[in-house]
Amino acid sequence: MLEEDPDQNYENVLAEIQSFELPIEATLRSVYDDQPNAHKKFMEKLDACIRNHDKEIEKMCNFHHQGFVDAITELLKVRTDAEKLKVQVTDTNRRFQDAGKEVIVQTEDIIRCRIQQRNITTVVEKLQLCLPVLEMYSKLKEQMTAKRYYSALKTMEQLENVYFPRVSQYRFCQLMIENLPKLREDIKEISMSDLKDFLESIRKHSDKIGETAMKQAQQQKTFSVALQKQNNVKFGKNMYLNDRIPEERKEIELKQGFEEEDENEEEILTVQDLVDFSPVYRCLHIYSVLGDEETFENYYRKQRKKQARLVLQPQSNMPETVDGYRRYFTQIVGFFVVEDHILHVTQGLVTRAYTDELWNMALSKIIAVLRAHSSYCTDPDLVLELKNLIVIFADTLQGYGFPVNRLFDLLFEIRDQYNETLLKKWAGVFRDIFEEDNYSPIPIVNEEEYKAVISKFPFQDPDLEKQSFPKKFPMSQSVPHIYIQVKEFIYASLKFSESLHRSSTEIDDMLRKSTNLLLTRTLSSCLLNLIRKPHIGLTELVQIIINTTHLEQACKYLEDFITNITNISQETVHTTRLYGLSTFKDARHAAEGEIYTKLNQKIDEFVQLADYDWTMSEPDGRASGYLMDLINFLRSIFQVFTHLPGKVAQTACMSACQHLSTSLMQMLLDSELKQISMGAVQQFNLDVIQCELFASSEPVPGFQGDTLQLAFIDLRQLLDLFMVWDWSTYLADYGQPASKYLRVNPNTALTLLEKMKDTSKKNNIFAQFRKNDRDKQKLIETVVKQLRSLVNGMSQHT
Repeated sequence: MLEEDPDQNYENVLAEIQSFELPIEATLRSVYDDQPNAHKKFMEKLDACIRNHDKEIEKMCNFHHQGFVDAITELLKVRTDAEKLKVQVTDTNRRFQDAGKEVIVQTEDIIRCRIQQRNITTVVEKLQLCLPVLEMYSKLKEQMTAKRYYSALKTMEQLENVYFPRVSQYRFCQLMIENLPKLREDIKEISMSDLKDFLESIRKHSDKIGETAMKQAQQQKTFSVALQKQNNVKFGKNMYLNDRIPEERKEIELKQGFEEEDENEEEILTVQDLVDFSPVYRCLHIYSVLGDEETFENYYRKQRKKQARLVLQPQSNMPETVDGYRRYFTQIVGFFVVEDHILHVTQGLVTRAYTDELWNMALSKIIAVLRAHSSYCTDPDLVLELKNLIVIFADTLQGYGFPVNRLFDLLFEIRDQYNETLLKKWAGVFRDIFEEDNYSPIPIVNEEEYKAVISKFPFQDPDLEKQSFPKKFPMSQSVPHIYIQVKEFIYASLKFSESLHRSSTEIDDMLRKSTNLLLTRTLSSCLLNLIRKPHIGLTELVQIIINTTHLEQACKYLEDFITNITNISQETVHTTRLYGLSTFKDARHAAEGEIYTKLNQKIDEFVQLADYDWTMSEPDGRASGYLMDLINFLRSIFQVFTHLPGKVAQTACMSACQHLSTSLMQMLLDSELKQISMGAVQQFNLDVIQCELFASSEPVPGFQGDTLQLAFIDLRQLLDLFMVWDWSTYLADYGQPASKYLRVNPNTALTLLEKMKDTSKKNNIFAQFRKNDRDKQKLIETVVKQLRSLVNGMSQHT
């Protein structure tokens, strides 16, 4: 570009330099880079430009010089005024400075106050931020002091989540944060201590809790049972007057029970009134908030299981008194009532599965304890009270949802034991009745006494009713007493059967079975023992047989009595019958056998009084005294037997005659008796004749023909043989069915004949009668030989 127009190019460069708008470096570089000697030419152009500018400046200055001179002159004129003004301004400034010192001080004070105000505002803002934290922390302390630990834990959560993050930069906040874990641990320890105190408290008061719960359950049950009994009373009456007495007594007891319940109703408290459960709630909530609920649940269940084992330990005095059983049951009920309350008011602390497991464990232990300890109970009243306690215990816990079927199964076991204790007790009652009985018919002198007897015992005899007073009942005083005691036994057995949640059919069956046991075991045993007592004579035995007959007839009334109680008809297929018929029949048979035995013993006593002179030559001409006494005794005894059934009296009479015949035969054949004279045989024959006369006099009516005399047929044929000395006939007809001496045994005849033979040898009188006596002696020897041959032949044949 410089090559075309160098001068114009320099002009442009200078214009650019003067404009101060473009970068000078680039412009100058273009000057030096274009041509050689460009610098010189440029400088020349630059000098020319400068001279032009100087000329213009000079022209301008010349043009404005006058004005400048005028201005200087004016400035010189103003100088004096300016100095004055300066003095005035300085003075004014001094006065202002002097006047502004106080303002400055006040201003500084204002500034300082402003700073303080700003700081105060800042502090207030910070304090307003911290104050809720401090208030919450103070509230936390108050809650800790007031033992409101659950609220304290909630306050801690609010502090940690809401308040502490706002003031976390302050040191006091860090101290508070560090203190919270310690407070939580303190709360856990304190709440656990409260829980331990609570557990100890309910352990001590569990019996009171259980007693209250059982009273409430008993009241409910008594009320419902009372309504049912009142309804039952309207639908039926007992068959006999004496059956109404217990019913009236029941109604009176029922009314008294209602009155007592009304009086005690206000005194009964609930479990919430007796126990403060707040420690459990607090501890549960606290551990739930702390996230350690499982630890608390495990501890609570573990401790309660330990307490359950302690509660289930039997009391030391349980077998002796009902108080021991009552305390045992109330403690267990109290324990499970508390657990049931905890189950329903807390969530998860205890579960239904846990309580069921605990109850099953407890139930097994309870049954084992009751089974072991009840076996020592010998008092039926104690067993009955134990049963009532078990029923109330079961009903109470059943009301709280615990299964109790096994307890009622246990009651069936205890029922058998109760029946055994009743049987033992009534055995003593029966023994006392038998001991006090006089075994004589009951005498009646007026209508009142007659009605008194039939009110106790269902006796019906039109003939006796027609008789005039005084008269006698055939049975003795023990019969109505026994009948009353059997009914009392049924009542006692019924007491145990009540409240067992069994049907009327089952109760009827239980009553009949227990009554059968009373009849077949206890009463039968007492009767047999009575019959076998040595002091019981024949008269007493006769009265016992009469008594058992009337007791047997009364069994149907006992069945009606049970039916009236249970309302179960006897025509029901499965109804158990009373075994009174077999019981009293066995007793009668035993008494009859004892009569036979004692009668035979009495005969033996009379026979032992016999004092025969077996060597007498002539008989006394009259029967022996012992035998006449015996016959008179038998007559009087058989007179008493008229009240017995005919067959019994006949059997006794036949047995006595047979035993007497056997005893007399044994007397003749006694091995110690070595010799018998003919005179003794004749005397003995007189005694047998008296026996035959007694048999033919029909001491007991009912024998046909000479049946009773046949008891002495063996003696009669034997004595006839010796009296008429008809040995040829005996030996010739022996073994023939039509033989006159069919009942005479050769061995018996031989024994007696040898005793007479020995007497003939020792008798000196035979020496005086030579021919007749010698012939008789030879005949005896001949007969003896023939009898021996006959006996030996019989032995060989056998």
